[in-house]
Amino acid sequence: MVTGLGSGSGSDPNSDSNGWGRARGLALKSLVLIGGVLLVKRLTKSTTRWDHAKIVTQSLTGEKFSKEQASRDPDNYFNIRMLTCPAAEMVDGSKVLYFEQAFWRTPQKPFRQRFYMVKPCPKELKCDVEVGSYAIRDAEEYKNFCDRSKDQRPLPEEVIGDIAEHLTTIHLKRCDRGKRCLYEGSTPPGGFPNSWNGATYCTSELAILKNNEIHTWDRGYDDCGNQVWGVKEGPYEFKPAPASSVSELFSPVNLPPLQSMEKRIEGSFVLQV
Repeated sequence: MVTGLGSGSGSDPNSDSNGWGRARGLALKSLVLIGGVLLVKRLTKSTTRWDHAKIVTQSLTGEKFSKEQASRDPDNYFNIRMLTCPAAEMVDGSKVLYFEQAFWRTPQKPFRQRFYMVKPCPKELKCDVEVGSYAIRDAEEYKNFCDRSKDQRPLPEEVIGDIAEHLTTIHLKRCDRGKRCLYEGSTPPGGFPNSWNGATYCTSELAILKNNEIHTWDRGYDDCGNQVWGVKEGPYEFKPAPASSVSELFSPVNLPPLQSMEKRIEGSFVLQV
């Protein structure tokens, strides 16, 4: 007579083994299901409008150089230092970044300074992230902003008060799978007003690549559509410089004659327009 269903002398060992196997199988299925739900949640979260803006903000931030491109094509590209860092946050959550560019030989003398405002695209537009550029009310006060300690920088509320004329807006979209970029975009058709060097309007293109690489292409045109400033061959390519290579940037071997470099500067950049 069977006295119980446990491990007594009358139980079937094969039945116990099958029972544990089914239990383990159910447990594994449950873990897979829970993991799948968590993964879906994470993927869903990563595609929110504000997360896209955060990725672009982080990618723009930091010190980058166009050294490699300038080495490949020194006739058309300079070795430029691009430096960007957080400066303030608007009430609506938009991030304000300070941005400057300088020739790598003279990083303490930026020739271009801007505020970038990064936020999600308006819902009515077919894009993911909006990057607006603004003039700085007192640009001299902000030179080398990112290189200073925080207690030597203008306060966030001062930064917001010094946001001046709106210059351009670029609308970024996520790149299709298989492309090198993460986000890419440009100014709307027709660009934005610009009067430097005989221009009447300007256009900008921006691509965010993996490993925090940035490609930018700014150009100015006259009434007839002729390009009057900006590089013609293609966008500038800015890559983060490894710590070990920063000192090489300033090696005498890499120093071109200053006079010849200055002759090629005019027309290549908008120097504080």
